[in-house]
Amino acid sequence: MRRLGDADLAARVARDIPDGAYVNLGIGKPTHVSGHVPEGREVIYHSENGIIGVGPVPPEGQEDPEMIDASKRFITVAPGAAFFEHCDSFAMMRGGHIDIAVLGAYQVAQNGDLANWATDDERYPPAVGGAMDLVVGVPTIFVMMRHQNRDGSPKLLERCTFPLTGLGVVNRVFTDLAVLDVTPDGFRLVDLTPGNDLADVQAVTGATIHT
Repeated sequence: MRRLGDADLAARVARDIPDGAYVNLGIGKPTHVSGHVPEGREVIYHSENGIIGVGPVPPEGQEDPEMIDASKRFITVAPGAAFFEHCDSFAMMRGGHIDIAVLGAYQVAQNGDLANWATDDERYPPAVGGAMDLVVGVPTIFVMMRHQNRDGSPKLLERCTFPLTGLGVVNRVFTDLAVLDVTPDGFRLVDLTPGNDLADVQAVTGATIHT
């Protein structure tokens, strides 16, 4: 099967973000999305460490060590960008002032349950972080992730087995193999990565994909 790399997957996510949207980008793969705004659109990207107006990654050698996002990734800022304290940033997230959040995930269930926080990662202490605030306060949740774990097991499931970040919160899932909507009937196919066959993608998915 053909699998999209992080840059191509980020560009696919960016295609579905409408002009004028205020968008939070979660830690990890979602941070790549800010570098792929389609021509003719303006999207205002928010980072929970206190920035609105996040731009793409700077060219190598032009990084400013004081300009980072919530992933500690070097960023640029768009014209009109603003900086503010953490409390104000979370008030934006909790108060419905962000239109879309793009988050990573360990698991997504067919009813939209989301599990995206580590409980046993040696690099980070166990903590749900700002994702819990985002899934409560942001009306549209996109998930951007690989379709399978490194051992080949599925990350899209009938029911999550990891601790949950939010119940029934995911609207659309973008993976390296396909794009799926979460509907009352479960996962519904939006499109496949070009060159893939639905039967092959279904075989590595832990829940039924409806068409």
